[in-house]
Amino acid sequence: MERIIKNKLTIAGVLVGAVGGYLYYAFVGCASGTCAITSSPTISTLYGALMGGLLFSMLEKETQK
Repeated sequence: MERIIKNKLTIAGVLVGAVGGYLYYAFVGCASGTCAITSSPTISTLYGALMGGLLFSMLEKETQK
């Protein structure tokens, strides 16, 4: 439970990124089906989750021991 509280901003970024990735697939997508990321809802959602987690983790302050 302590890990979840410590990394709550990163977890929020993963969730926001996953929703964003799926919405990008649903509304923009790829008409031809040859796009590597946006042609599949699974890949688009996972890519969004990864990018959201990385972006939000940059915003966390590091704690000093």
